[in-house]
Amino acid sequence: MNTELTEHIETVVVGGGQAGLATGYHLARAGRPFVILEAGERVGDSWRGRWDSLRLFSPARFDGLPGLPYPGPAWAFPTRDEFADYLQAYAGWAELPVRTGIRVRRLSYDGTRYVVETDGGVRYVAENVVVAAGYDRLPKMPSYADQLGPDVRQLHAVDYRGPGQLQDGPVLIVGAGNSGADIAVELAASHRVLLSGPHPGQIPWRIERPAARVLTPVLFFVFRNVLTIRTPMGRKLRPKVLAHSAPLIRVKAADLKAAGVERVDRVVGVRDGLPELADGRRAEVANVVWCTGFRPDVSWIDLPVFDADGEPAQRRGVVASHPGLYFVGRLFQYAMASSMIQGVGRDAGHVARHIGARQPAAPTAVAADAVRLGGGRNGA
Repeated sequence: MNTELTEHIETVVVGGGQAGLATGYHLARAGRPFVILEAGERVGDSWRGRWDSLRLFSPARFDGLPGLPYPGPAWAFPTRDEFADYLQAYAGWAELPVRTGIRVRRLSYDGTRYVVETDGGVRYVAENVVVAAGYDRLPKMPSYADQLGPDVRQLHAVDYRGPGQLQDGPVLIVGAGNSGADIAVELAASHRVLLSGPHPGQIPWRIERPAARVLTPVLFFVFRNVLTIRTPMGRKLRPKVLAHSAPLIRVKAADLKAAGVERVDRVVGVRDGLPELADGRRAEVANVVWCTGFRPDVSWIDLPVFDADGEPAQRRGVVASHPGLYFVGRLFQYAMASSMIQGVGRDAGHVARHIGARQPAAPTAVAADAVRLGGGRNGA
């Protein structure tokens, strides 16, 4: 006998990070019934799981979600834990129906409604599903990573927390984007650090200096309003953003040099258990940190809406081929700012308005063994 509980609700939002919470805010304001499913035990846990010294690249004045500005000095840069706590407080302030500790394992369509299956023994049927589960889900690792010798300590940036995780000896960081540069400077205080990967460029000012208070708002305005899929400049830039690292924001090339970080050629494979560089040398290191990026995890979405690169066929978050299916928080979904804290609110509002414009479905009976769940855990 099938003992799985079933609940019918108009909209299920998958993911309780900034994209999911912003979507919930707009749905609540529109008076639409919905639930937010968050895999973490607390709202904000996806941020708490990042490396210990992480700070946001955006000042606090740009870190608020719809309706609730980020508290504190406008030009401070929140730590990962501070921002995670803000998200948790936001869910409580907005009285959002967040159910934590619930991981979605499959999303499908039964011909009438969407079916959301979870690891918690509950399935949800819904007219609408908003996928806000985050863009950085699965770490990218080169195929030769498992050929490194057993005496080389290796980990991906997603698992990096601090220098104490590494063993004595030199460190090779593969990937010279923002994560790689930040981690390289931190590790250079206790290790010899080699950094592999092309320089991705950098913004030409210090984000924490007073001059940035003029320049940073201009940059964010461009990210939000100029670099969009509606402008020729945005359409030209979008494929490059999806394929390459963003320019360095906090750490500059001069900082890497001052810290003693050594730039080396790109890694092309493994020879005799050690990383092999394109110039033929082996990197004699005891540790490797892979800062090689992420790819979206779409394996749980059992719907034919993705291209070969895992990108959904959507426009401004709306999937035309599957009415009622939406995405929020994707990289360059509508604008350069779409995956940034300051950009998710606008995209979430657009999706919520689209949901509100759909004709609400008449109440229907669910399966005979269905149970309507009351309440649920709130992540705030």
